[in-house]
Amino acid sequence: MAVEEIGRLRSIAIVGQGGTGKTQLAEAMLFTAGALSRLGRPDDGTAAMDFEPEELHRKISINSAFHHYNWKKDEVIVADTPGYQAFLPDCFATMRAVDGVVFVATPGGDLKVESEKIWAEMSQLELPRIAFVSRLDRERTSFDRALADLEKSLGAHPVALTLPIGAEATFNGVIDVLAMKALIYADANGKPREEALSGEQQARAQAARTRLSEAVAETDDALLEKYLDQGALEDEELCAALRAAVIAGKLTPVLCGSGLKNIGLGPLLDAIDALLPAPKERPARQGFGGAHSEPVERAPDPGAPFSAFVFKTIIDPFAGKLSIFRVVSGHAASDATVLNSTHGSRERFGQLLRLEGKKQSPIAAALPGEIVAVAKLKDTTTGDTLCDEKSAVIFPAPQRPAPVISFAIRPKTKGDEEKASQALHRLVEEDPALETHRDPQTHEIILSGTGQMHIEVTVEKLKRKFNVEVELQAPKVPYKETIKGRAEAQGKYKRQSGGRGQYGDCWLKVEPLQRGGGFQFEDQVVGGAIPRQFIPSVEKGVRNTLVEGHLAGYPVVDVKVSVFDGSYHDVDSSDMAFQIAASMGLKAAFEKARPIILEPVMALEVSCPDECMGDVIGDLNSRRGKVLGMDRKGQSQVIKALVPMSEILKYAPDLRSKTSGRGSFEAHFSHYEEAPAPVTEKIVKEAREAREAAQKERAHA
Repeated sequence: MAVEEIGRLRSIAIVGQGGTGKTQLAEAMLFTAGALSRLGRPDDGTAAMDFEPEELHRKISINSAFHHYNWKKDEVIVADTPGYQAFLPDCFATMRAVDGVVFVATPGGDLKVESEKIWAEMSQLELPRIAFVSRLDRERTSFDRALADLEKSLGAHPVALTLPIGAEATFNGVIDVLAMKALIYADANGKPREEALSGEQQARAQAARTRLSEAVAETDDALLEKYLDQGALEDEELCAALRAAVIAGKLTPVLCGSGLKNIGLGPLLDAIDALLPAPKERPARQGFGGAHSEPVERAPDPGAPFSAFVFKTIIDPFAGKLSIFRVVSGHAASDATVLNSTHGSRERFGQLLRLEGKKQSPIAAALPGEIVAVAKLKDTTTGDTLCDEKSAVIFPAPQRPAPVISFAIRPKTKGDEEKASQALHRLVEEDPALETHRDPQTHEIILSGTGQMHIEVTVEKLKRKFNVEVELQAPKVPYKETIKGRAEAQGKYKRQSGGRGQYGDCWLKVEPLQRGGGFQFEDQVVGGAIPRQFIPSVEKGVRNTLVEGHLAGYPVVDVKVSVFDGSYHDVDSSDMAFQIAASMGLKAAFEKARPIILEPVMALEVSCPDECMGDVIGDLNSRRGKVLGMDRKGQSQVIKALVPMSEILKYAPDLRSKTSGRGSFEAHFSHYEEAPAPVTEKIVKEAREAREAAQKERAHA
């Protein structure tokens, strides 16, 4: 694209809740514009924008996909985004890289929380938008109901630019409110037959045009005065004012059609060109630069220093890493050397690539507003900034979404733990909504994500991309053990076997420390009852024994152990003998010191609508939670509580069910506290059964 044509570029994302037909609409747009030779269908696996095996299997979009088309004089980069809850972080990341959106509204009156979240994100990003009501050829659909949802549920200011002709099975065209004509679609080639409006159609169109004119006039005082004086607006000034209102976020034009039957796509493509902004009409992007991180701006100017931000990464075990970025200023060129200002390292571009579904085509350069990809950048990950070395800038990276569900990963093949861990780290690089770590106590590989489906898709990718098969299990809760009382006990180890024997004898005292106190060891031996060289042996024996507690085999914490007496043998005493003696003494003392189980407690913040607050609080109480308070945040209530970790391992689906998908939560570790007696009994019983099962397994082996 030449520099003088920068005003003819549009970059848009197609967004909306899952199941509204976004991918089918994207296919129809590309087909109508001539970018695709046939109209693909996601339901039969022929869509250009759904190509990952996990998407083909589930018949839903999981990742954002990109393509482009030319319509009249403009070039449009289009991103088809996922709309299901578990994959919204990918949608939000893509919205940061575009200049406008097409919001696909549901025509069935079943607006879901995903639509509310997407709309809120668009508003926060101040993205100009057009709404499109698709699937009007289906049963129980209504264009008027969709308009009402946009206004009442999402707070939009909708103005209709097209109206449906017919309904459900008889839906076969649209009324163009601006042109005041009917467009009838006889087949799926996307080319309508123009007709004059009938009497009933004329009345509907005139009423919609009046509402449009009034809404547009109200966005501009001078225009409103003229409209009140003359009672009408000229087409040219109406369109110009509508465009300004859309870019300013004051109005949302609404069009209608069917992606499957390719109805109403021409007016939509015209509206994208006429109403959504070119890159140069968007505000400068804010960043930081210089040694002291001074605020700087990067305007979408082709003549400015190069800057871009990476908003998506694709990992392929064979082709390598593909970094997808939006050019903010200047121009990107193949074979150029740039600075990764996030990490302070230099990167060399190979061939710049334009994304076309699962394919890519090489391009020489890219200007502000374009979305392109480059392969095999060594240090660059999602959220990084790339820029000119002589004019550094860092754009703020988006906040990582908080995981809501975790599973323990166990490879099906023994010895694949390291391979699975490495593969998971590669997938985390591709998907920032994933988190993985190895629990230092349970030694499990923990995988966390935004939902059950998110985790299941990740497991499928592990097998497909890295040939690693794993099983999902509930993660073990990292319980700990401690004591509530004080006790003393002797540990005496004496063994004689013909030659040199083994002898170690020590008296130990155990006492509790305050919560979080860890472990303390004190030498209180006087008079040489135990020689100095064996005191470290006693401490080592104590520490080794604390790894597995007396009750259920969990680590022992918050105890002080003192050695205060003992005896030794000049010949038979040894380092190992005193280690064993210390272990015996500690176990005996621990048993008498009222041992208890400590369970981890999580600090929970639950966001939910007012009408769900009672159910949520009741559910938290049933999980042994302690509600600390409530705050209002926007339209939601935020409930703060402390809840045992064992009670919220599967909280995400339960909360979604109780709030109809409108609730969300964040959790982080708070502290350990004593488990109630029934819980302790259950933990001890399960630990005993696990030990017995392991012993039987070893015996059979």
